[in-house]
Amino acid sequence: MSELVTDIRPLAAVLVSALAVALIVASYRYPNVREGWSVLAALAKFGIVASMLPGVLDGTVYEWSFAEATGYEFVAGVDFSLRADPLGMLFALLASFLWIFTSFYATGYMRGLNEHAQTRFFASFAASLSTAMGIAFAGNLVTIFVFYELLSLVTYPLVAHNEDEEARIAGRKYLFYTFFGGGVFLLAGTVLVYWLTAGVGEATVAFETGGIGALAEAAATDPLAASIAFFLLAAGFGVKAAVMPLHSWLADAMVAPTPVSGLLHAVAVVKSGAFGVARLILDTFGPELTGELGVNLPLAALAAFTLVAASVIALRKDHLKRRLAFSTTAQLSYIVLGLSMLHPIALVGALLHIPAHAFGKLTLFFCAGAVHVETHTDYVSEMAGIGKRMPLTMGAFALGAASMAGIPLLAGFVSKFYLLIGGLEAGLSIFALALIVSGILNIAYLWPVVYTAFFESEDRHDAKPLLEYPMGGQRESYFDEDDGHGDHAHAVTDGGHADDEPAYAVDVNPSDHSSEGHDAHDDHHHGGAPPGGWERTPIREESTWLMLMPIAVIVTGAVLLGIVPDLAVFLELAVYIVEGVTGEAVL
Repeated sequence: MSELVTDIRPLAAVLVSALAVALIVASYRYPNVREGWSVLAALAKFGIVASMLPGVLDGTVYEWSFAEATGYEFVAGVDFSLRADPLGMLFALLASFLWIFTSFYATGYMRGLNEHAQTRFFASFAASLSTAMGIAFAGNLVTIFVFYELLSLVTYPLVAHNEDEEARIAGRKYLFYTFFGGGVFLLAGTVLVYWLTAGVGEATVAFETGGIGALAEAAATDPLAASIAFFLLAAGFGVKAAVMPLHSWLADAMVAPTPVSGLLHAVAVVKSGAFGVARLILDTFGPELTGELGVNLPLAALAAFTLVAASVIALRKDHLKRRLAFSTTAQLSYIVLGLSMLHPIALVGALLHIPAHAFGKLTLFFCAGAVHVETHTDYVSEMAGIGKRMPLTMGAFALGAASMAGIPLLAGFVSKFYLLIGGLEAGLSIFALALIVSGILNIAYLWPVVYTAFFESEDRHDAKPLLEYPMGGQRESYFDEDDGHGDHAHAVTDGGHADDEPAYAVDVNPSDHSSEGHDAHDDHHHGGAPPGGWERTPIREESTWLMLMPIAVIVTGAVLLGIVPDLAVFLELAVYIVEGVTGEAVL
């Protein structure tokens, strides 16, 4: 039985980065001070969150209540409350820890490219972590709705950071999906839950471990309305979790700077959607009521379709960040699928995949960003031999990719193992098969990046896999066979003929770039190997420590989660959460 303790620390965890926003803006003339506030706020946030962890694992729930603090209700009949419970701690601990290293990385990235509007960027970054913490510690559906919408607003400037037409279009699409679309669904579901519980005399939208009791009582008399409420809330959270067909905003948002891509995919935005689905199934409806209504199976089927379809789409993407974006769409559905299967072991796997995916995917995005800063290379077809130029970065990418593919001794393997066993134990073999197929596809779209970087040469490489070309791919070269010095203006095809037109190694009619925006084979070097090929570079010189240090730390986290998951706390938290919700011993 949990002990509820009034404590200001959940509120402090939210406010510390909100305060940093003001300090960052005030320090706009002093870049070192400005970035220093980001790091200090990240350290303070993590310290506050971590200080509550021992108590939470001992059964204490820390709560701050607006009504209790001020004497006023936030909304009639609903309090604005923040609660540090086990599920909230899982998300909060992850986000606050990763923000520390993302702050360092973002500093190196923005300075490396001499980006504009850096003060706005860091202020929006801090605000996004403040709202993400509010989502983690929200005590009810109204509170999580407020922070859920705020997260969309404060991350919009990050998505539209480049301020060109493409960025503006992506930003508008992002707001339409996440703020208007997701918000409407979430609000409608919240209102319906309030109405259902009011009908049995206990109007509430407050989360309860194992599900809201009054909602279960209401569902017994009106299962249709309860089912509609579930699907509305699932759609609201599913937008940010990028469940198909609500996913298309995510790939378009890749126009943002890479630290933002990492934030979107690993730390805050999409994880808030997956976390919301966890709140819905574990603490709003509860696994028992969800199973009785039968609403879990349609959601599981949609998640299974998403994780396979998105993996297939990723195969075709030559732009590395877009390939990783569709990978995220697939990987998030692992979490949704595990939660929807309702089996205790699958639930543990779903919760564990939240940090497992975060460490693996953040590694991949950090590496992609470092490659962009140092070489202006964004396309897989241009990366042949780049492992010579950036050995540490691409080595870390290989480990992150292996984790995403579920290779043993890495984080992704542990979470996917629980998901697979849970699916088989629940008798849902079709979903277990989908997990296996998706795992194979993970290797198919990530291994070519590693292979191209380390095992191919710039003058003759084989960009694969390709759906348009024969199996095995189509050979391309950056260098004219008649020009040993590497004339970057031509490409050599299978027949050995140089074409005047750019020859893209992936996509005959590229969907993720245009001839105006991407001409890797013109007379100026805008990406890919320079004339003469990549130079072998010592690790210490391949990038700045501001970027290499976060890459090394995050990929180490992916390894530790795979070898000693208990040491990293997240497995212990996941088991504690599931045992509290189901009342069953998991391990």
